Amino acid sequence: MALTLVSSNKCAGGFQKVFEHESTELKCKMKFAVYLPPKAETDKCAVMYWLSGLTCTEQNFITKAGSQLGAAEHGIIIVAPDTSPRGCNIEGEDESWDFGTGAGFYVNATQDPWKTNYRMYAYVTEELPKLINANFPTDPEKMSISGHSMGGHGALICALKNPGKYKAVSAFAPICNPMQCPWGQKAFSGYLGPDRSTWEAYDATVLAASYSGPQLDILIDQGRDDQFLSASQLLPDNLIAVCSEKKIPVVFRLQPGYDHSYFFIYSFMNDHIKHHTKYLNA
Repeated sequence: MALTLVSSNKCAGGFQKVFEHESTELKCKMKFAVYLPPKAETDKCAVMYWLSGLTCTEQNFITKAGSQLGAAEHGIIIVAPDTSPRGCNIEGEDESWDFGTGAGFYVNATQDPWKTNYRMYAYVTEELPKLINANFPTDPEKMSISGHSMGGHGALICALKNPGKYKAVSAFAPICNPMQCPWGQKAFSGYLGPDRSTWEAYDATVLAASYSGPQLDILIDQGRDDQFLSASQLLPDNLIAVCSEKKIPVVFRLQPGYDHSYFFIYSFMNDHIKHHTKYLNA
């Protein structure tokens, strides 16, 4: 698939680039960001995928998270896709901020009118890695995944649904149990339909309960002053309870004073890159 370069900026000794391509899964033009560390000029690099949250594009992470310095230091490529298909002209796609455009929830929709385009799970786990591995100096065996909020949910389900595919997973303020929160219930009803049993395939807490695969070490940071934590949208305690029962190692850090914003992500981004490096370079 042909890539079109949208932008390229020297950053932390490497290059922060954005590309556009025609997606076969999403049936529309999609943009993704890729940070190429200095190491990529001479060597193959491990890849960390970053999934952003509601309303975001590929831009939020690359302009606000401060990930490039750590990625340059540890020689990791970071790929940040968009959060949904764009410009599909589906009725209702732009009506609300938490469903449709900017809110793909990293599922493969099964319901009309969403099922043709809203296949973000397949895009993130299949189409995008193939595209990245074909066009950049990657080590295809070494990939990991992280994300924020809706993207934290995405990162967790991608890792839990594909044992061994991702060497590490981490999340900032993830939606841990979408079946039980208003955001998840709205999205899953629309994309997956009224049969709640079909929702279980995209709920990290449910998936953790049946996980059997290579050990997965999960790092989660959560701001204690996050308004969505107190609004019961994130529900980390439900996931932690299941993980401790199943002996899935989770480091869960409740960070006093931090909210849901990129100021919070920026503050702990380096810890997450170190977590990923440990497993990617093992």
